[in-house]
Amino acid sequence: MSQSLEKLLEVKAVEKTFKVSSGTFTKKDLHALNDISFHIFKGKTLSLVGESGCGKTTIGKVILGLYQASHGSILFQGKDIAKMTPKQRGSIQKEIQMIFQDPYSSLNPRKKIKTILEQPLKIHTSMNQKERMATILSLCEDVGIDPDYLDRYPHQFSGGQKQRIAIARALYIDPEILVLDEATSALDDETEKQIMDETYEISKDKTLIIIAHRLSTIQRCQKIYKLENGEILDV
Repeated sequence: MSQSLEKLLEVKAVEKTFKVSSGTFTKKDLHALNDISFHIFKGKTLSLVGESGCGKTTIGKVILGLYQASHGSILFQGKDIAKMTPKQRGSIQKEIQMIFQDPYSSLNPRKKIKTILEQPLKIHTSMNQKERMATILSLCEDVGIDPDYLDRYPHQFSGGQKQRIAIARALYIDPEILVLDEATSALDDETEKQIMDETYEISKDKTLIIIAHRLSTIQRCQKIYKLENGEILDV
C-alpha cells in the first residue's frame, strides 16, 4: 500500500464523559466528546478546529492516552490504544508526541536546556553521548536555536524560543504522529508563521494533527474537521 493510502490513525465513535460537581454532594456527567470519528493517512496533515471548550484538546489528549475514552476505539497501526493500560501503551508512547500551548509548563525550570533535550535521547535511543550531542546540535539548527544557549534555563528564553525547544524535543525520537495543541496561539503573527513554516519543513515526512482556532495555523492542512460542543460538524 502506498504511503498516501496507509491509514495510520483511526478514531471511531469516541466519547468522553467527565464527572463534575453540581452541588455539595452531587455530581453530573459532562459529555466532552460525542461520537467523534475521523482518520488520517500516513504523512498527511489534519486539523481539528473550533472555539475554546469545543472538545478539540480533549480528543488530542485521548489520542495520547492522557485521558481514557469512555467509549469507542482509537486504532494506531491497527492496534486499539484506547483500551490499553498505561503500561501497555509504553511500547508505542514515543510514536505519538504532543506539543502543548504553554511550552514552559513542560520544561523543567531547574534544568538547563541541554539536559532537557538530551533526556528523551537517553530514554528512547541507544546513542552514546557524542551521538546525542550531534543530534541536539543538528535539531537546534533546524528549529533556529543558538547552540550557545544550551546552558541556559527555560525562563531565559522567549515564548517562541521555548516552543522551538519543545518541537525539537518531540522530533528527536522520530514519532510517527506529531500533535500540535494550540502550539502557536500565544505567539504574535510573525513568530507563529516562522515556527509553523519551520515545523512543516522539518516534519514534512511526519503525520501531523494540528489543534487550532486560528485559520492562519492550518493553511497547509489536507483535511480539516470542525468541532462544536464535542461533536464534528463538517467533514
